[in-house]
Amino acid sequence: MRFLVHTFIILLFSIYESLATNVILVMADDQGWGQTGYYNHPILKTPHLDRMAKNGLRFDRFYAGGPVCSPTRATVLTGRTHDRTGVLDHGYPLRKQEKTLSEAMRKKGYATAHFGKWHLNGLRGPGVPIIKNDTHGPGGFGFDYWLSVTNFFDLNPVMSRNGSFENFSGDSSEIIVNEALEFITQKSRSNIPFFVVIWYGTPHSPWMTLDKDKVPFENLNEQSMNHYGELVAMDRSIGTLRAGLKKLNINQETLVWFTSDNGGLPRINPSTTGGLRDFKGSLYEGGIRVPAIIEFPKMIKPRVTNYTASAADIFPTIADVCDLPDNSMLTPQDGISLTPLFKKELINRKRPIVFHSRDRSALILNNHKILSFPRKGKKDSNTYELYDLNKDSSESTNLLKGNRSKNSGSKTSEALAEKMISLLKASNESIEKSMNGEDYPEKSVNEGQPKRQFWTEVDHYKKYFSQWKNRPEYKSRLRNIK
Repeated sequence: MRFLVHTFIILLFSIYESLATNVILVMADDQGWGQTGYYNHPILKTPHLDRMAKNGLRFDRFYAGGPVCSPTRATVLTGRTHDRTGVLDHGYPLRKQEKTLSEAMRKKGYATAHFGKWHLNGLRGPGVPIIKNDTHGPGGFGFDYWLSVTNFFDLNPVMSRNGSFENFSGDSSEIIVNEALEFITQKSRSNIPFFVVIWYGTPHSPWMTLDKDKVPFENLNEQSMNHYGELVAMDRSIGTLRAGLKKLNINQETLVWFTSDNGGLPRINPSTTGGLRDFKGSLYEGGIRVPAIIEFPKMIKPRVTNYTASAADIFPTIADVCDLPDNSMLTPQDGISLTPLFKKELINRKRPIVFHSRDRSALILNNHKILSFPRKGKKDSNTYELYDLNKDSSESTNLLKGNRSKNSGSKTSEALAEKMISLLKASNESIEKSMNGEDYPEKSVNEGQPKRQFWTEVDHYKKYFSQWKNRPEYKSRLRNIK
């Protein structure tokens, strides 16, 4: 009898272990590193994110794919530094020659769906619903189902369900989570594993929130009040998502990864970045360090990690967890799998994290960070700054003390800087080759990429101008268009 019981337990464990892992990627839009309750924000409460952090792996040093939105989205889907993919800045389209995580998951047998902000199809401006024949919409990159908009969105959005426009009422965060849960419920009951991407439009401007969510912040100026109100609603939707997974009894085998697309915003009070230097758009910590949590009870025991990780690690980690084929990812890859971190703390990261944005570069190697800026008036000449992030997270003390050509700073700092500059230059050379298309079988970038433009320049949207002109998020864009 004891043998039979033992055999049954082994069999049950084997079945449990073999269950396909569901994956949900959740990303805020402009949420700063300091904007969580678990970092003791002075006024913002995020009870649901706090519970998620308490039950998962909380990263204290996690980095976005870039200092603005579209680049990070490209990095999440490819595992590559955004410049390699053609997404040089916000509003650039993702090249169809790239291999995406969503495509790999679909080939693996997963039902794939995208909900919310897309911003990888070349269109700029406040988010409008994505047209059905958009070659660079979610459907063109491996998503079977999508309820999406081009860019940021707020209350009562107009969204596109696989190309059909629909009007919604209510808070945008709650809308997309409820829609995602409907999809998840359907697939779960059919025993189909799912890969779901939920990309919020919150707390990106223009800030609009429900009256009830403004109440805790009534003593703030209007934009700060609405900004923080949006975060309250987003946190509530996180609670809805977690409760929904538990109700379906799939929370144990579902990996939920939460993060933000870039650092926090300026001119919001209290500050968004938790004491880090600068804001969105910058390569200082305030522009690129973001909150991040992986909740995956099947494999992760709750804890906080100081390991340095980034959005580029998402694809290789999911590939490892879901046993995706090696050829699912285009090389070179810039991320690494974080699965070893699930079981134990790691100290040193062997592969540096690299950023390149608007002629500026940065490289993070564990506790140190080097930044490169073009020298004004001197072609092909750069100035450098070096920081010890372990001792100086606010980046207040440049270890190079100004101009490196004067050999100032300690010998140790100079030697480290030389090593990191060499790594940065090698990385930039590799990225330059990728930008020219050398990673693709064609060895070149295919023609026919969508141009970067405002959606008001697209003929398809012109018929909607009259009915959209009074929408608060579109007013500024449509005001002077007849």
